[in-house]
Amino acid sequence: QVQLVESGGGLVQAGGSLRLSCAASGRPCSSYHMGWFRQPPGKEREFVSAITWSGGNTYYADSVKGRFTISRDNAKNTVYLQMNSLKPEDTAVYYCAAMTSGFYSDYHEYDYWGQGTQVTVSS
Repeated sequence: QVQLVESGGGLVQAGGSLRLSCAASGRPCSSYHMGWFRQPPGKEREFVSAITWSGGNTYYADSVKGRFTISRDNAKNTVYLQMNSLKPEDTAVYYCAAMTSGFYSDYHEYDYWGQGTQVTVSS
């Protein structure tokens, strides 16, 4: 079992940047593929990005491609989401998740979830 804690959210103006972190405890996060999801106000949870256990492959939603970068440091048991050129439509609660296998963009496939961190982008 693994516990996930997100941090780094906050309020930022459009065009700004934030870096989210997801710290894992319990089992090493190197055992898991990791994903970031977000849930905008009044909307469904949606896929943002994912990274394989080794960091060798990364995946992005079209809406964030070219602006967001996912990375991981298995030695620190931490996954990051660097978010640049933020837009008001990026406003959401961002969740970190872990899975052993499955379809990376389907949140049903993930086994463990953090509590979420709020990102608000003002126009």
